[in-house]
Amino acid sequence: MNLESKWLEDFSALAATRSFSQAAERRFVTQPAFSRRIRSLEAALGLTLVNRSRTPIELTAAGQLFLVTARTVVEQLGEVLRHLHHLEGGQGEVMQVAAAHSLALGFFPRWIAQLRNEGLNIATRLVATNVGDAVHALREGGCDLMLAFYDPDAAMQMDPEIFPSLHLGDTEMLPVCAADADGKPLFDLEGEASVPLLAYSAGAFLGRSVNMLLRQRALRFTTIYETAMADSLKSMALEGLGIAWVPQLSVRAELARGELVVCGGPQWHVPLEIRLYRCALVRKANVRLLWRKLEGGTAGSN
Repeated sequence: MNLESKWLEDFSALAATRSFSQAAERRFVTQPAFSRRIRSLEAALGLTLVNRSRTPIELTAAGQLFLVTARTVVEQLGEVLRHLHHLEGGQGEVMQVAAAHSLALGFFPRWIAQLRNEGLNIATRLVATNVGDAVHALREGGCDLMLAFYDPDAAMQMDPEIFPSLHLGDTEMLPVCAADADGKPLFDLEGEASVPLLAYSAGAFLGRSVNMLLRQRALRFTTIYETAMADSLKSMALEGLGIAWVPQLSVRAELARGELVVCGGPQWHVPLEIRLYRCALVRKANVRLLWRKLEGGTAGSN
């Protein structure tokens, strides 16, 4: 197999723009020349990487998987050159992590601090995003690792051979609200009156589990606010506007200070599992080192 590194950069540009003309402009070549280089890459691999019948163009299944390798090779080549030219001050590779917003704030800092205390000094770059975008980034090589709550829904499932995962810890979503003057919850989940609900918007992963619980327990509620962001629900709960189900790791401080209180007993809690995902096609040394350490017994923190 005879591959040119510029073809890999071409393919990465095409995947980013989903347009031959825009990718050619980004790569400073004419569109016909760019198209020939993509076809040369496909011929060398013996694979069709691009579905040209769609507008904007789409990557084939083989193209999506190869994109991970292409980006990894280009990135590692750049890392080596920067190291040789002493442009990174000897810091080496940076591990890119995409994380759900609540995990980025409530879990990631403690987890990284724990790893560093155990002697694993890895430089990281964190991107806080929604689960869908994080999955997309992992699939297409836009990040090295993905930190997310485990999603049993089929939409989240990824081939475990290509995208292995590790269990880092467990937490739960708690129904919380502001307290009255006596430190008691402003709202009662066990009462007969309808409660004001601070809800997750349609399609939000955390909302699916909450909605299932509400149906099972036949809670009477009136939705007064919706968002996909757990931290936004927490802020509304702090204002005394209703009850919100929020990951426990996101409300530690507010519960400790008494600014928020838990409504109802354990039957209203929703369990969550924290997992770390990687792509087996990525060969970064620091990712492999971290994975071996985690498989050897390093635990997450709840």
